Amino acid sequence: MKSLLYPIGIAIFLFGCDTSSQQAAAPAELSARDTTVPKELSKQEFQYYYNVAKNHFEGSLLKRGFNGQMLIAKNGTVVFEKTVGFADMRTKDSLDENTPLHIASVGKTFTGMAVLHLMEKGSLQLEDTLGKFFPGFPYQGITVKMLLSHRSGLPNYLNYLSELKVKDTCYSNQDVLNSLYTIQPRLEYRSGKRFSYSNTNYVLLAMIVEKVTSESFPAYMKRIFFDPLQMANTFVYANQDTLTPTPSFEWTGRFWEPDPFDCTYGDKNIYTTAYDLLKWDQALSSGQLFKKETLDSAYTPLSNERRSIHNYGLGWRMMIFPNGKKFLYHNGRWHGSNAVFVRFPDENATMIVIGNKYNRNIYNAAAKAYNIFGNYLPGQSHQYDDSAPDDNSVGENSIKEETYTPKTKSSKRRR
Repeated sequence: MKSLLYPIGIAIFLFGCDTSSQQAAAPAELSARDTTVPKELSKQEFQYYYNVAKNHFEGSLLKRGFNGQMLIAKNGTVVFEKTVGFADMRTKDSLDENTPLHIASVGKTFTGMAVLHLMEKGSLQLEDTLGKFFPGFPYQGITVKMLLSHRSGLPNYLNYLSELKVKDTCYSNQDVLNSLYTIQPRLEYRSGKRFSYSNTNYVLLAMIVEKVTSESFPAYMKRIFFDPLQMANTFVYANQDTLTPTPSFEWTGRFWEPDPFDCTYGDKNIYTTAYDLLKWDQALSSGQLFKKETLDSAYTPLSNERRSIHNYGLGWRMMIFPNGKKFLYHNGRWHGSNAVFVRFPDENATMIVIGNKYNRNIYNAAAKAYNIFGNYLPGQSHQYDDSAPDDNSVGENSIKEETYTPKTKSSKRRR
């Protein structure tokens, strides 16, 4: 059994140090994937969660063409894990637990929390309008908070730029910003009126981080989050990098060719592993990274125009059930990369699935597994009970798939 432990001192290290000498060394004890069982999880509990997770995922995913990493944890202890397949299906290079995979929209949780970190430091305010960071910004009244909560009304750059059919290019964050000045695509709705998911929001948020810190977004994320948390296999990919990102593949195993939208970050382009993502989860759950009120604001549903169990906070999706149960999540898809990241705060449980070969079963299997830990659908709970049977019947509500596929003919063929 493996667990991740985080000392209280990490909060001081992360947010109390600003000089280069202080940033040079991370606490040696921060990354702990050891073989001891935390007191909070008995051997009987471990066996229960292992059996239920194994029974469910072997039938719903692992025997259905899955290529990637998956991990289920309770109280920071990994109770079930699997890494199967190839990092590169063309060369048959083995995939292992240290292979960084593209998590697509799951990366928005990092971007959102990076902005909230700057808010805590007083470097920006959530009600700041975009004109503060981008002089002459052509859309008035859009705030940082609207970007974080997908309530800006800005159209998705993937859609309007794909209509230009530009070849031999790879759009950067700056290109997306420039397009808002030059093309000035029409707002989808009045800013602040309602929720509409748009990757443009998070491209701009990454640029705001760069404006405020005078540091590149990839370097900032490495210094503030990845290095201190010893997420050694995590990075933000930028087009000028010498790093070679792990490729992704169609469900047939065919290599997914690059396209003009591969180079933006903030909305995507974080590569990580299931184990590193668990470190991120546990660091947030411990309360050592952010003030409680900051986390509460991030996890508060902000789009309540229509009654639904689905909602969005500041960088986090959530499902809120009539019985009061709630979990946090974000999914992602970019080309053949699929990711599911679900956090159950009440139970301190985590579900992570990342694949680099397109497989819709990733979303379907996750959508039927969230009752493993708690009573999220009344009458179908699989929360730990000494007398509970080891079966795998779980709730049927779906977890929404994120997709970045631009609306082009070639994209439709790829799907």
